Amino acid sequence: MTGEAALRIPAERVRAQIEAVLAAWGMGEPARRVTADVMVETDLMGIDSHGISMLLLYDQMHRAGQLRLDAEPKVVRESQTTALLDGGAGLGHPVSVRAMELAIEKALAHDVGIVTVRNSHHHGACGYYASMAAKRGLLAMVASSSRIINVVPTFGAERVLGTNPLAFATPAGRHPPVILDMATSVVAANKVKVYALNGKPLPPGWVIDGEGRAVVDAETAYKLLFEGGSGGLTPIGGAGKELGGHKGYGLSIFAQIFGSTLAGGSFSPVRNRTQRAGDPDNIGHFFMALNPAAFRPADEFEEDVATIVDTLRTTARADSAQPVLLPGDPEREARAERLVTGIPVPTTLLEKLREIVRAAGAAWHLEN
Repeated sequence: MTGEAALRIPAERVRAQIEAVLAAWGMGEPARRVTADVMVETDLMGIDSHGISMLLLYDQMHRAGQLRLDAEPKVVRESQTTALLDGGAGLGHPVSVRAMELAIEKALAHDVGIVTVRNSHHHGACGYYASMAAKRGLLAMVASSSRIINVVPTFGAERVLGTNPLAFATPAGRHPPVILDMATSVVAANKVKVYALNGKPLPPGWVIDGEGRAVVDAETAYKLLFEGGSGGLTPIGGAGKELGGHKGYGLSIFAQIFGSTLAGGSFSPVRNRTQRAGDPDNIGHFFMALNPAAFRPADEFEEDVATIVDTLRTTARADSAQPVLLPGDPEREARAERLVTGIPVPTTLLEKLREIVRAAGAAWHLEN
């Protein structure tokens, strides 16, 4: 099956559309500007699963009364090096930017800053926040829990975990920062959504049914993940131990503990037993910034990281046409290309967005 054609929309029009919808829903100007910045930057980097397509989910949550669009993040407790923020049941982007800014401030002043967030919702790509620290010369780690249960544990037949992402970032001297942003499942659930919107089949092993069989039809897999049924996404490494699926499963557990349990956020299988219609999801996030200058001169550290980058880039190639890449390279390449050609928006997604915009009473900005 061939992928569906996509229109190329300039980034500023995508930004205007996101802001118009959020404004129509009642989100204030500073928060919607930050949210749109994160979503558009994510689309520019080629992470289509976490950009404007997320308006489909946010619309569902808004209509269900789960989102507090006027939420104001609050500091619940704080020390010189740590803080806990409450997201007020709003979208996770504004509170996450504030949390990482606070972690950066603490790391620059006291060598380490760790900020956790509770009572939040989806906040987009973790790598966006990790990159904020790397741009300031700091190492970063970001983790988050997930609202939707869509990952089967090793040897399991039912979903019990979320995609529970992790991100790491480091400055690299004369090179751009190295940024690793990954789900602890073999792929993010929203990537399945992107394949379904584009009419593309899934690679075998991404999604399995309750009998452990691969599901390759993207629409079938999407319904299984988001509408119910046994099976689900596999952990990094796949469903069994042969390729290390148990390691991905273990990473997912600790992403949950760091990203949510530490802050008092929810564990989705438990939350779902008592959650009432309109109750927020209480998603948690974790942000750490670490100053390498606490251990050695920062310029020497960055020079050594640059040497690692140089060594990896000059590694002999298995395929002469494919260079060895560093984490973050594909996203930088996509960003450079999309700034010129625009963000691809599949026509199926475009029509769904048109319905959301019409229902919100917002202006339509996505025409060519």
